[in-house]
Amino acid sequence: MDVALFDYKLPDERIAQYPLSCRDQSRLLQVKRYGRVFSDGLFCDLGQHLRSGDLLVLNDTKVIPARLLGRKESGGQVEAFLVRSVTGILGADGESGHRAFWRALFKSSKRLRSGQKLDFGSGLGGRVVEPSGVDPGLLELEVEVGKSVNAAIEKVGQVPLPPYIKRQPESDDRQTYQTVYADAAASGAVAAPTAGLHFTKELLAALHEKGVETAFLTLHVGLGTFAPVRCQKVEEHRIHEEYFQIPKTTLDTINRVKETKGRIVAVGTTVTRALEYYAATGDSSGMCDLFIYPGYEFRLVDVMLTNFHLPASTLMMLVSAFAGRETMMAAYHRALELEFRFYSYGDAMLIYK
Repeated sequence: MDVALFDYKLPDERIAQYPLSCRDQSRLLQVKRYGRVFSDGLFCDLGQHLRSGDLLVLNDTKVIPARLLGRKESGGQVEAFLVRSVTGILGADGESGHRAFWRALFKSSKRLRSGQKLDFGSGLGGRVVEPSGVDPGLLELEVEVGKSVNAAIEKVGQVPLPPYIKRQPESDDRQTYQTVYADAAASGAVAAPTAGLHFTKELLAALHEKGVETAFLTLHVGLGTFAPVRCQKVEEHRIHEEYFQIPKTTLDTINRVKETKGRIVAVGTTVTRALEYYAATGDSSGMCDLFIYPGYEFRLVDVMLTNFHLPASTLMMLVSAFAGRETMMAAYHRALELEFRFYSYGDAMLIYK
C-alpha cells in the first residue's frame, strides 16, 4: 500500500498555533464510518451524539516539560529532549529520587561525547551516557541528595510543543497542553493525547448525567506521534513503541458495557491503539507497538473521537483504517472547506457507526 494514498495538502494558516480560550468551543465534524455522511457542530454538544450506556475511554497520561535547555562545561548551549524514562534498569542507583536515566535526543553545535557533563540550571545536572544518533541517546540526570529529579524537571523544563506550532512555549501552555483529567501519578508523555484537550470538567459532568460512563487507561505518548513515514510502502514502516497500562477496573467496565450493547468510545488514537493492542494480545500493560492501517480488523473500539492529523502519517492511516480511506479523505476535504483548525490545538472529529 502506497504511503502517498494518505497524503493531502494543508495550507499553513489552517494549523492552529494557539488553543481556543474555551476548550469545548472547538468545532466537531461528525463522520459516519464508511458513509461519507458529514455534519458539523461544536464539541460542547458532544452529548447529543452519545447515548446512555456508552463508555468514554480516556488517556490520563500527563505531559512532562520534556524540553531541557542547558549548557556544556565549555559554555556552549545544548538541548535535551526527554523521550522515555528508563530509571531502574541500570541498577539500584537508578531507583533513587535524586538520580534518573532518560532516553533523550540532543541538539548541540558539536556532537556530544560519552561522559560529557551538562548543566540545566536550578541544581539539575546531566551526564551524557550515550550520545543520540538515529535512536535516542541515554542521559543521566542528577540533583543533590534530598531533592527530586522529577521536581527539578518540572521546574526548569519547557512544554514540548509539536514542531508544527511555530512559536516558543508560553506559560499558559503548561495548562492548555494538558487534559483536565491528566493524572500526576501517570506523568510521562512527551506529547498530549490531543483529542482529550477539548473536554472540560463541566462537559464530563454533563455526559455523566446523561448516562455516559467514563474509564481511564494510560499510554505515554512518545516521539512516534510526530515521526515521519520515510518508506514508500505502508507495510515497511515500523512504529515506535509506547508504554501503556489498562487497569482491571477499566477492563471490567468495558466487558460490562459490551455485554449491555453500549458503545466503546475511544478518545483519541492513543486509546484506540492501547485497547486494540490488548484485544489482539491479551496484554494490559507493557510496550505497545501496534501499527494500525487499512485492512486492520477492529475488535473493541466502536466510536472514535480524534483531532485532525498530519498528511501521510501513521495516525492518518489509523483513522483511515477505522472509517475507510475514501471516507476519511473526503472528511478532511470537507473540514478544509469549512475552515476547521488542524492538529494539536485544532478542532475535532467524531467517527461513529
